[in-house]
Amino acid sequence: MKDLKKEDISQDVFDLYDDYAHNKLNRRQFVEKLSLYAVGGVTVASLLSFMSPNYVDSLLVKPNDPSLDSEYINYESPKGGGTIKGLLSKPKDLKTKLPGVVVVHENRGLNPYIEDVGRRTAKAKFISLAPDALSPLGGYPGNDDDGRTLQKKRDRAEMLEDFIAAYKYLKSHKDCNGKVGVVGFCFGGWISNMMAVRLPDLGAAVPYYGRQPADEDAKKIKAPLLLQYGELDTRVNEGWPAFEAILKANKIEYQAYIYPGVNHGFHNNTTPRYDKKAAELSWKRTLEFFKKHLA
Repeated sequence: MKDLKKEDISQDVFDLYDDYAHNKLNRRQFVEKLSLYAVGGVTVASLLSFMSPNYVDSLLVKPNDPSLDSEYINYESPKGGGTIKGLLSKPKDLKTKLPGVVVVHENRGLNPYIEDVGRRTAKAKFISLAPDALSPLGGYPGNDDDGRTLQKKRDRAEMLEDFIAAYKYLKSHKDCNGKVGVVGFCFGGWISNMMAVRLPDLGAAVPYYGRQPADEDAKKIKAPLLLQYGELDTRVNEGWPAFEAILKANKIEYQAYIYPGVNHGFHNNTTPRYDKKAAELSWKRTLEFFKKHLA
């Protein structure tokens, strides 16, 4: 069986995975379509394994990192799902109050990648809270397929309330300086945009490849935005020109980057969509943006 590398994979396969990851194809349909690309010693099983997330070997900050205090907490979301579980991470032995960052997951719940992003954020001297919007349904079920199925059962407006409640929890936390931002990925990118719409005192928002707000909502944004897109992500990018026009017309502070030659999900280092150069540059920009606006 051929050992697969990213350069061996057709862009059509990445596009198929994107449809699968966003519930346009179920697993059976995805596997059937994937079989068209199982040629030249490449099996469907090897393709499926290669495209699936590898959480075991991809953590950049271990759950027991000695420099962090990282623990699951519960907070109340009265307008959302009720009691929400989240991973709260902060540097150990704090001597001063720090800014807060809400870390918002994709469309599959609080998986190991997003928990890792929460810890990475804390390593950069922030207090991070990574909520699990699947909490009312029992929480992230341990795999992304079931996670996507569960998340489809929740109303996205109620989930938005859960993340707004996370913002309020962090803002009033004893170790927080009262300034809170948000970073989110895919579904979490949309949540980040909408938190900027809903929260006039939000310190900063960094949506990664997130759907844009409706025009009438976009006009309400007060928070500075750092928008991160992948050039090959045509599904999300089609909404960017209209969104940018509104940001300009309403003099809303923003920076936007479209990273060349990369796919939706380029920051997620657990799948082949990951692009190391774009991920590291975008994350450097994210942390610098938060340090500027949340200090």
